Amino acid sequence: MSFGSWKPAVEKRWLLLLSGIAWTGIGVLLSALAYGWLASLPGVGAAPLALAGMLLALGMYRFSFSQIARQNIRRICLMRGKVCAFAFQGTRSYLIAGFMGGVGIAMRSSPIPKPYLAVMYLGIGGGLFLASLHYYRGLRRNSSPR
Repeated sequence: MSFGSWKPAVEKRWLLLLSGIAWTGIGVLLSALAYGWLASLPGVGAAPLALAGMLLALGMYRFSFSQIARQNIRRICLMRGKVCAFAFQGTRSYLIAGFMGGVGIAMRSSPIPKPYLAVMYLGIGGGLFLASLHYYRGLRRNSSPR
């Protein structure tokens, strides 16, 4: 039995779906953590921080995540035949995600107050969620009959 027979091969439409689900899931997770931290603030104290997080999310979407998503979609659409299910992200994206996850864990353990961390978490989470919509649009375009 060769190592190649263990490779979970799928069609590219599944890669687009896996990407969308991964980006949506991580975006929702980070945003939910941010919501929990902001909900602990009394009165309307969370409003300015939530607004800052939403503005950061729009910036992250516009200037970073949407471009990465589009590059991944182009790369996936150029693939032929069945490919490894883990190819929905490029190697560089996996490294960036690992680094960002490590930084996030370190920051949650830091003395930085959670409501301030919520701004960054909401910014990254919201940006990822918005960019995930590109994958679903790409899936719809690549799944429709021609």
